Amino acid sequence: MSALGLTLTNHVFSGLPYSMSNYEVELKFPVQDLAQIESALISMDAIVEVAVKQSDFYYAHPARDFAKTDEALRIRRVGSKNFITYKGPKLDADTKTRKEIEVPLISGEEGAVNIMEMIETLGFTQVAEVTKIRRKADLMFEGSSVEVALDEVDGLGSFIELEIIASESTMDLAKQSILKLAKQLGLSQSQRLSYLELVLGFTE
Repeated sequence: MSALGLTLTNHVFSGLPYSMSNYEVELKFPVQDLAQIESALISMDAIVEVAVKQSDFYYAHPARDFAKTDEALRIRRVGSKNFITYKGPKLDADTKTRKEIEVPLISGEEGAVNIMEMIETLGFTQVAEVTKIRRKADLMFEGSSVEVALDEVDGLGSFIELEIIASESTMDLAKQSILKLAKQLGLSQSQRLSYLELVLGFTE
């Protein structure tokens, strides 16, 4: 099954080029050989960054069931950087269209511990941790800036994510570009479920 994931994103105070009118046009694929995809990206003049460890801590709401409302609250640690992210429910049955709000936090171990303590005091409980090693690659493809994530996810395996940030007016073009790139890279059988859903054993 192939499905496009579209995420409405609002990165508050992050300095990133996002707004409420921007969308993440995304495809994710399980893969056997990340090195093969990396070689293909390099041959297309992609710039591959150094690998980083990302630790994502997901929380349950004290008053509503996120599994039923299809929401998520996550604290992400990337090196010394910390972020808190809210993901709203998917907006249709076929894609991953959802609102996302991400806020950077105070850096370092203390910053992460403090925000965790605060939300747990408010009644949120940690339900899962997703840890992965991610390498990002930046690629210009048919006039679009594509961010590629090469992920090794603990307990799940290896995945490739392709992402283009698009406005509502350029979304269709972004979809066409990202589908064409996936085909060119030999990627198939896209995965619509999030890493959290996969860790918790959800099925499509």
